[in-house]
Amino acid sequence: MAKKILEVKQLTTKYITRQGEDVYSVDHVSLDIEEGKSLGIAGESGCGKSTLALSLMGYYFPPLHYTSGEIIVDGKNISGLDPDTVRKTVLGSDVAYIPQAAMNALNPTRKVGKFIEDVMKAHEIKMTKAEVREMAEQRFKLVGLPVEALDKYSVELSGGMRQRVVIAVSTILNPKVLIADEPSSALDVTSQKLVIKMMKDMMNMGLVKSMIFITHELPLLYNVTDDIMVMYAGQIVERGSAHDMVFDPVHPYSRGLMNSILVPEEGNRDVKLTAIPGTPPNLKHPPAGCRFAERCRYAKPACFYSVMPITEFAPGRTYRCNMSVDELREVYAREDAE
Repeated sequence: MAKKILEVKQLTTKYITRQGEDVYSVDHVSLDIEEGKSLGIAGESGCGKSTLALSLMGYYFPPLHYTSGEIIVDGKNISGLDPDTVRKTVLGSDVAYIPQAAMNALNPTRKVGKFIEDVMKAHEIKMTKAEVREMAEQRFKLVGLPVEALDKYSVELSGGMRQRVVIAVSTILNPKVLIADEPSSALDVTSQKLVIKMMKDMMNMGLVKSMIFITHELPLLYNVTDDIMVMYAGQIVERGSAHDMVFDPVHPYSRGLMNSILVPEEGNRDVKLTAIPGTPPNLKHPPAGCRFAERCRYAKPACFYSVMPITEFAPGRTYRCNMSVDELREVYAREDAE
């Protein structure tokens, strides 16, 4: 059995508003990733994907606060640690993060090489400037960047090059878990393919032990990750292999996501796209029952006051719904036949 490099148990984090209200954007989330595997996290804007990404680093700053649960990286529990300890001993080596709009994450007033030196100092890595330079040059060559880019300011680089610089910097300490939050969303198609290939190559070379890839583009996850997890209103509603989640989604929300986009592998002829009606609930005052019930066309009266736990219905497949898998598939088959 493969080693679990990341285990998350009932993680709950919240934002505290200026009015003192609690907003639980990550609500009792559990997941795990084996070494050498990648997990995709999908869901519409506002579902909690990026908050989960920030929470998994164990590095919290107001208004985001840790509430409860465990984050175990390669056997080490990093949840609840003080920010200074996390910055020095966890970030970069245990968990690395590529943020949204990563191409804008570089300091425009520092040359790229100096920026990397600052990163190493922040993590208290005991290396000389020459050693940092050599390490950076090796990583730049690996990601297809000219070493001359180390002597340039970020504004002198193209968007695709800046994106690769951020990925090179984020992975320079060979992290156990790499969290990529929509790393290709602002790039053209050619640059997207290059960035995705580069990240997969790092996995294959063992420079990154596991990866979490966050995006709202389910077809992209199909080509990048081993498993896909669908998130809605701060909770996990379904998880399975990338193939099963794209071609056989069970939860009504997962199915709604798939029916709202085109999947190239299926072809686009005679495909009718449908939107999910309504909007996600206000997490300041979440509903008592299923959080998707107000938007679900299959909701029963019990769905509005009963909350179902995550249930495993097949090896490697879990979902959260009041209806059984057989009931849902029967309804879906009837709709598809009409």
